[in-house]
Amino acid sequence: MDIANGLLTGLEAALQPMTLLYCFIGVFIGTLIGVLPGIGAMATISLLLPITYHIPPTSAIVMLAGVYYGAQYGGSTASILLNLPGTPSSAVACLDGYPMAKQGRAGVALFMTTIASFVGSMLGILVLVLFSPSIAELGLKFGPAEYFSMMLLGLVAASSLASGSPAKGMAMVVLGLLLGTVGTDVNSGVARFDFGVPELMDGINLVALAMGVFGISEVIGGINQKREGEVKESISMRSMLPTRKEWKDSALPMLRGTGIGSFFGALPGTGASIASFFSYAVEKKIAKDPSRFGKGAIEGVTAPEAANNAASQTAFVPTLSLGIPGDAVMALMLGALIIHGIQPGPLLMTQQPDLFWGLIVSFGIGNIMLMILNLPLVGMWVAILRIPYNVLYPAILVFIALGVYSVNNNTFDILMVAGIGAVGYLLAVLKFEAAPLMLGFVLGPLMEENLRRSLLLSRGDMMTFIDRPISAGFLAFGGAIVLWTVWTSLKSALRERERRQDFGEAP
Repeated sequence: MDIANGLLTGLEAALQPMTLLYCFIGVFIGTLIGVLPGIGAMATISLLLPITYHIPPTSAIVMLAGVYYGAQYGGSTASILLNLPGTPSSAVACLDGYPMAKQGRAGVALFMTTIASFVGSMLGILVLVLFSPSIAELGLKFGPAEYFSMMLLGLVAASSLASGSPAKGMAMVVLGLLLGTVGTDVNSGVARFDFGVPELMDGINLVALAMGVFGISEVIGGINQKREGEVKESISMRSMLPTRKEWKDSALPMLRGTGIGSFFGALPGTGASIASFFSYAVEKKIAKDPSRFGKGAIEGVTAPEAANNAASQTAFVPTLSLGIPGDAVMALMLGALIIHGIQPGPLLMTQQPDLFWGLIVSFGIGNIMLMILNLPLVGMWVAILRIPYNVLYPAILVFIALGVYSVNNNTFDILMVAGIGAVGYLLAVLKFEAAPLMLGFVLGPLMEENLRRSLLLSRGDMMTFIDRPISAGFLAFGGAIVLWTVWTSLKSALRERERRQDFGEAP
């Protein structure tokens, strides 16, 4: 079946009244749980899974998928308004979105995240339709060596996430890697760095880490600030519209973010969080003025949003075409398909064309629903900033506690997020930034697992990372970044030294 006939088949299936209804239910619930910090798509899909027994297969999968990509839309709302990530992948939106809110530009930030999410999602769907077989084939060429080298490149680039010293950025990456080693070793089954605490055998909760270093630390830092909210006047549509320069500054970053998100989403084991961090690092690296990032740069919001939404669409490539789930949420989606007697794999497109193409078309319909749903709500979300801080901060702490507790139903996670928040505040005072820490934590366990797997397959031969062309390419690119960073640092130091000598200043 060619693409045109497939899309017509999918359109017929997706426009059925029941399918449209469940699509709307899915994206609405997804937006809501994205806005509420900590709950996440995985917990929501787990709760909805039993309900799908009583729903036709296509409608059931469309609803669950809507929850997944709808959460990406809503996740940035709390990040921008309260410095509180709604989902792990929206943590990057805190870096420039929250400064924009403090500058009175929360409406612009939320408006542009909706547009960026829509652009990333629709282009991601286009990639999914046109290049699914090619992407799936490329994904099969990625072995443990390629994954390790790619993630090492990401960690090298991660130092650029910090707006200050690259050394501090790398220190936070290393701290993230160390935190990622806490828990049970997947290869040997031995508990590491749990200090005899049974709750740490499963590792540090990603949601607790994100909420602690962003949300709790902001609450502690704002206790002594007497503010009555950032927004005084009513929010009109005109005030939410970005300037012509902001549109121009966002166009290419959205496209680049979509490309990065489409790539990482299609690779098993990566996902939207890694895509959004990579996208932010790329934008900061190629920016003419990197110092703007972390202070309210519009491209620091739009590029990661486009990336994580594109990744949420292309994540269905390995799940549907290969039967390989890319992350835990995709594993649940795979389970939902199997529950309904549908076997994902290369033959799904020909054996179940109504389901496959109906799901693809529903992605487009669902994203149109999301844009129509989200844009009118921008003014309502921004109105949160009118709440006096002495009322808002206790509410934030309650949301954090509920969100963290809902992940594992464990009170230990609440204590953990409090401790992480205190440490996060001290790091912020010392000018250590949280973004490289988060990327190190996300990539660390995956990187270690693929390193050890590569060495097991090659019987300890380190040359396996160089013998494989894709892996060697990633390592070469990472080495080039290191050399360029060292060269520019030395060049800047020499210029400063010459300047001091010219003016007779003491070194």
